[in-house]
Amino acid sequence: MKKISKRQKENFSKLNNIIYSDLKTAIETLKQTATAKFIESVELHANLNIDTKYSDQQLRTTVTLPNGIGKQIKIAVLVDESYIAEAKQGQADIIGNDDLIENISIGNIDFDLLITIPEMMPKLAKLGRILGPKGLMPSPKSDTVTTTIKSTLTDFKKGKFEYKADKTGIVHVNFGKADFTVTQLIENLQSLYKSIEQNRPSGVKGKYFKSLYICTTMGPSIQLDLDAFL
Repeated sequence: MKKISKRQKENFSKLNNIIYSDLKTAIETLKQTATAKFIESVELHANLNIDTKYSDQQLRTTVTLPNGIGKQIKIAVLVDESYIAEAKQGQADIIGNDDLIENISIGNIDFDLLITIPEMMPKLAKLGRILGPKGLMPSPKSDTVTTTIKSTLTDFKKGKFEYKADKTGIVHVNFGKADFTVTQLIENLQSLYKSIEQNRPSGVKGKYFKSLYICTTMGPSIQLDLDAFL
């Protein structure tokens, strides 16, 4: 049996085994459990009533939280020559064409996000087995296949990011850092919840949310009442 550390025991004791209906109290408790020796991320885990094997019950979209998530990402742009100037104006970290494709094909992936134009997608098709498992394959649904390179780069640089439900219908997503203020975390959490709600798949019947939990990277899960956002 895995031994529970003193830090974990102390964190579990702070939860009082209750379901939190007040977001302020939940976030304050969450911050109290951030006792690791580094600044922990804070996460939402939303269990949804969806079956992702059906095309009309899949959730994949983007969101920009009001206070960001406390992370700077490195963005690569795959374009032809006509878009290079625009990519530079948008402050892309990496700009390439066939050279970028070659680097990806040999496993040299030094970026967190890949943006491209529709004309380049056929070239990327053969790299799906490399980019797909890493969640880096561009897609129109995630706004990473676009003809407005500069504005798309600006949005992602400001904190826009993609999230999706996994195969079991659960959304696992960061919504900030433990050193954010209570107000900042509440605003981010409310925006994220609203995004999930507004992007409810058309095939979902009846109740959409099954359960909601928040936690820090190393902390215990805190269950939220499903009516906490009403």
